Amino acid sequence: MNIEVSAQYKEPYAVIYTNKVTDEVQHVIHVLNQKKSPITAQLQDKIAILQPKDIYMVRVENGDTVIYGESDKYYSRKRLYELSNQLGKQFMQISKSTLVNLAYLDNIEAGFSGSLLLNLKNGCKDYVSRKYLPNFKKYLGI
Repeated sequence: MNIEVSAQYKEPYAVIYTNKVTDEVQHVIHVLNQKKSPITAQLQDKIAILQPKDIYMVRVENGDTVIYGESDKYYSRKRLYELSNQLGKQFMQISKSTLVNLAYLDNIEAGFSGSLLLNLKNGCKDYVSRKYLPNFKKYLGI
């Protein structure tokens, strides 16, 4: 990787040299194009500003995007994929409707038909769906 710093550049500009466009290259392009905005969510009558470290799990429940903190439950207007892009690599999608913060995994139980039940340190639980199971097992190294 090379970084060139010069007064002649007014805005940062990135060039990627590659022999093919892989998923990793696509991810880098997406991250570079993304403008970081704060994660805001509704907590009763207040708007909370959240950092990724404050978020244990994000789940879509009855059409609402619910963000679970250590003890509070927030509501967001953003879609799950938007929050996934914004939260970064410490979060993994485990089902069509759920993201978990991997830093807050407490334990994992074997579920029915080879599925896994994740227990988070704040008491939240959810199953890893079949579609997302291979990536999750790869993360665990099993």
